[in-house]
Amino acid sequence: VQLQASGGGLVQAGGSLRVSCAASGGTFSSYVRGWFRQAPGKEREFVAAINWSGGVTDYADSVKGRFTISRDNAKNTVYLQMNSLKPEDTAVYYCAAGTKTMRWVWVRPAAYDYWGQGTQVTVSS
Repeated sequence: VQLQASGGGLVQAGGSLRVSCAASGGTFSSYVRGWFRQAPGKEREFVAAINWSGGVTDYADSVKGRFTISRDNAKNTVYLQMNSLKPEDTAVYYCAAGTKTMRWVWVRPAAYDYWGQGTQVTVSS
């Protein structure tokens, strides 16, 4: 089982970026998929999550209205569209997959069973 994150890069403040996370080695259509991020010297924090059908999503307050999570179950892939990026969005972004269906636990890293390797997003001011 492997989660492969991609699409990170360097972007100016106010710009947009889309990161992707492809799953392989299993079927993840029934899994909750999430995105977390970790900036240097800080703890890993929740960014967004989406349920198996894509019908339920959750976002951190800091990204609401700017980021959109979506998924394509046929491709075992989840996306994070990031708009109006700010320098404080700079971090390594990690994707995750888990089986916990209770929305209130999605913000916790411990709720996820599988993690990708991370992709760097840098927003310059």
